[in-house]
Amino acid sequence: MKDFSISPKEMVVSFWRNRKLIKTLAKREVVGRYRGSVMGIMWSFFNPVLMLIVYTFVFSVVFKAKWNSGSDSKTEFALVLFSGLLVFNLFAECVNKAPTLILSNTNYVKKVVFPLEILPWVILSTSLFHMIISFIVWLFFYIIFFGQPHLTLLLMPLILLPLIFITIGITWILASLGVYLRDVAQIVGIMTTTLMFLSPIFYPLSSLPKQYQTILYVNPLTLIIEETRESLIWGHIPDLFILAIFTGLSLIIAWLGFAWFQKTRKGFADVL
Repeated sequence: MKDFSISPKEMVVSFWRNRKLIKTLAKREVVGRYRGSVMGIMWSFFNPVLMLIVYTFVFSVVFKAKWNSGSDSKTEFALVLFSGLLVFNLFAECVNKAPTLILSNTNYVKKVVFPLEILPWVILSTSLFHMIISFIVWLFFYIIFFGQPHLTLLLMPLILLPLIFITIGITWILASLGVYLRDVAQIVGIMTTTLMFLSPIFYPLSSLPKQYQTILYVNPLTLIIEETRESLIWGHIPDLFILAIFTGLSLIIAWLGFAWFQKTRKGFADVL
């Protein structure tokens, strides 16, 4: 039985070697999602707008939620909330799909030459596409209501880098576990919903008591969400030292996920 390399170098080389295939599969995934619908890919724009309106109504009108700025502007609240959802939705979309990723692509498992390890990159690429669309929606509304955005938004790729590494690592782990344990998909669905409310998306982190703020930082999304808001909403430069450390840790998580996937993939064909 073939052994698959688990080295960090192979993780990078595999991505680069198959970058054109990843692009092709991601494009097919995006197009296939909207094939047959009347509005087609325009749903990518309308979905985030509709969800933004719903969340804003519930939390700013029904629950009378306000942000730390003290402003009563529902538009500002909507944009602050939406900036947090940008981060969470990227993570949640990949993680929720991960447990059934291999199960829904069994035809690739039987092809010895197909690089199964790129499938998580494919769903991450499609999630990044939808995040970019949502970000364009956010930017459009920000310019309309508040004018020129802060230049610190150009730092967003740097802020999102550790999120990408953490997401791909967890996706590799869950994609493998989903083959052997079919209950994983149900557990992950519950966990991502819980994680959404344990992340500072609908409330500022500073509104919590100090001890709970510390606990929330165990959640890897907390730092990314906070730094995203600092960059997009308040125009502050992120803490580059903390971000560098977090990026290093996220790279380790990515490699551990890759190593786990490579070690366990040999049994996929037998199980399926």
